[in-house]
Amino acid sequence: MQPARPTLRTLREDLELALPSAQKPLDELDHPLLVKARELFGDDEAGRERIRAIDDEILFKVKVQRWRGAVWTDTDLDLPWLIAAGQREDGSLEDFYAALETSAQAARARYNADHRQPLTSKTYVGHLLPDQDDRDRYQLEAGTRLVRRLATAIRDLTRGSLHDGHEHAADFATFRLGILVRADEGHETYVAVRITGSVPDDLTAVVLRHVPGCEATDWYPEYALPSRSLLPAEQAWSTLMDPKAAAELLNEE
Repeated sequence: MQPARPTLRTLREDLELALPSAQKPLDELDHPLLVKARELFGDDEAGRERIRAIDDEILFKVKVQRWRGAVWTDTDLDLPWLIAAGQREDGSLEDFYAALETSAQAARARYNADHRQPLTSKTYVGHLLPDQDDRDRYQLEAGTRLVRRLATAIRDLTRGSLHDGHEHAADFATFRLGILVRADEGHETYVAVRITGSVPDDLTAVVLRHVPGCEATDWYPEYALPSRSLLPAEQAWSTLMDPKAAAELLNEE
C-alpha cells in the first residue's frame, strides 16, 4: 500500500497547512497526524479501528496526541487518504468523531433533498473524498517520485558495477536501465548507460545527469557496448567518471 496522504481540503482547512510545491509530495509532510497515518497504513499487520458511525463509506480512525483523523482508501490505487482531521475534545459535541457523524448525517439530508434517488445510508461523506484536484496533484507529484526512484537506482547500479565490472540493471514501468562501469590500469573509469524501451528525451537527460562523478554535458552516443552490439530497442551513452567520485561511491558502504 502506498503512503497515506491528505486531501487538499484536509490540508488547508483541517490541518491549516500551506500547499507545498509538487517537489514535496503530500505523503511526506511532517505533521503528527500524517506521520501516524503513514505508520498505521504502511503496516499490513497494524490493527485499524473502523469509524462505525459512518456507514456510506469505510473510514478508519487515526489518533495521535490530541489529533484525530479519518482515513479512506482508494482501492483502485491502493492509496489511503486522510479525508478529515480535527482535535479531541472529550465529552464535548465538538469531539472530532462526534462532529464527523453529525456533519455526515446533515450532508446525507442535503443530498437526499437535492436528488430524486435518496441515499439509504445514515450518513454521507462523498463530499470529503478526493476530487479531481486531488488526483491532479497526485499525478503532478509522479515526476518527483520517478526522479527520486531513478536517482537511488542509478547510484546503486553504478556502485554495483564498480564492484564487479559487470552491467547492473533495473526495470521501470516502460523501460529497463543498465549501467556498466569499468576502470583500466590508467585509472580512467569508463561508464556506459543503456536504456531499453522508449523514453522521452527529457527523461534520458535526467538519467545521465544523475550518474555519479559524470558531467551531464560529456555523454556521447554509443552504437555498441564493450561486449556486444546494441539491440534495435536499445540506446546507449558513455563517458568517463571522475576516479575520486568512484572511490567516494564505493566508500559509502
